[in-house]
Order: sequence, then C-alpha cells, then structure tokens
Amino acid sequence: MLLRILTAAVLIPVVVAVVWWGPPMLLAAVAAGVALIALHEFFTLGERMGMHAFRNWTMLCAAGIFYAQYAAGMVETRSLGGGDLLIRDAARGAVSVELVFLIFVFGAAGIGLATRRPLHDVLPSIGVSSAGMLFVALPFSYLVRVNEIEHVGRQLILFTLCLIWAGDMLAYFVGRSLGHLPMAPALSPKKTWEGAIANTIASLLVAVLFARWMQAETMNLLVIAGLANVAGQMGDLIKSAYKRGAVVKDSGTLLPGHGGMLDRIDSLILAAPVVWVAWQFIAAR
Repeated sequence: MLLRILTAAVLIPVVVAVVWWGPPMLLAAVAAGVALIALHEFFTLGERMGMHAFRNWTMLCAAGIFYAQYAAGMVETRSLGGGDLLIRDAARGAVSVELVFLIFVFGAAGIGLATRRPLHDVLPSIGVSSAGMLFVALPFSYLVRVNEIEHVGRQLILFTLCLIWAGDMLAYFVGRSLGHLPMAPALSPKKTWEGAIANTIASLLVAVLFARWMQAETMNLLVIAGLANVAGQMGDLIKSAYKRGAVVKDSGTLLPGHGGMLDRIDSLILAAPVVWVAWQFIAAR
C-alpha cells in the first residue's frame, strides 16, 4: 500500500501537468508512449499463452494511430474583420485512422505469408497483434481526440482521469473492508459487487464536482460518468482475463505497487472512447 501511494503521489501531478499545461502534441506523444509500453506488456502476456505477436509492425502502426488521431483534431482558426473566423483543416492530406488500419491489416497479412514461423503459429500471431490494436491502441488513442475538443478538452481529460482514479480508490477500500459478494470469481476473485457499486458512486460524485467547475449540465456529466465507469470496469475485467490466461498476477513491474502500465490504464482504455462518443452525442443535441 505504501508503494502504491508513493507511486501515485509522483505520477498524478506529472500527468495533471501534462494534461493542463502541455501542448496537444505533447499529450499525444505521452499517450502514445504509454500505449506502446502497455502493448509490450500485452504481447508478453500473449507469449506466455503461446501467441507471438508481430511486435515491431504492430507498435509502428499503433504509433500511427495516435498520429492520425492527433491530426484529425488539427484545425487552424484565424480572426477576420467583423468578428468572423476562418477555420481551415490543417490536417488535410494527413493519414486517417482507417488508412492506418488498412496498412496494418495488409502488412500483418504480408508478414504472415512471408514469415518463417510454423504455419500453425501464423494465425495466433495475427490474432494477438490485431487484439493489441483493437483492445489497447485504438480505444486508448481517443484520449487524444477528447483533448482536442474545443474549449473543454483539457477539462474532459481530467474528468475522465479523476472518475477512474476515484472509482478505483473507493472500490479498493470498500471491497477490502465490506466486500462479500464476488463479482467475477473466475476472472478476479477479489472483485466484489460492493466494490463495483462504490466504484460507480465515486465516479458519479466526480461528475457532480466537475459539472460545477466546467459549468456544464450536471445530468449530462452524470450520464457520461456512469457510462465511462461501466466501460472502465469492463476494461479492468478484460485485463484480469488476460492475466488469468497467462497465469500471472500483474502485467509487469514498471510501477511499484501498481504492477505494469497495462494494470494502471486498464480502466482508462475503454473509458476514453466512451467519453468521446458520449460528449459528441451531447454536443450534437
């Protein structure tokens, strides 16, 4: 517990500083670096289950996903006379997420055909490489898109981080002290329904606080927080399934008291795209 608290005390101020004061390019680069570390751990778990990913190719394409997400939000705004604004797409000609995925698919197929690996290893290699892109790189990259939402991007990033952090913290203490009903014993024996409910309550409280700070509709943020919390808990369980399959306790040892990077961002991976989609739906209304 002491290591867990000390690690959080060091990392949280750094993360908040990058989000609040760093330029969008810096946040995109940091998020990409975090995703690549998580992918490395993900592929190590796969190797323990006999699935050897096309590591270098997948990580290169994962980095491309983050660049594509960053480029998608690049616009140039210039003031004209009379209070008019000129808005130009500064990313015209840049690669898109769809293009990166097509390149990844054809590249993986080409590597699979050209590799000297045994034929019975090719399909698992393509499978675990694709899983890394779909379940780690792509959803986590939506943090970059959230950050680029006009006027409220940085606040929404902090909102997403805080609802996950607060939920995890309260779930941990309530689960340890009051938890009796197992939530998913086959995947994570220590997770309880009491902890899951506490997790949700903490996220909703964060929504109430951020609604005042952001001067946003409380009900809108409550809905987003509820959806993101459910997605985050799903991400946590999916990660637990990975580790169960690989017969390990943690995905790595990078963060003392927390395990690996994948252990730290498991909930955030699926929460990020939910916040993006939910906010876009609310903004459209």
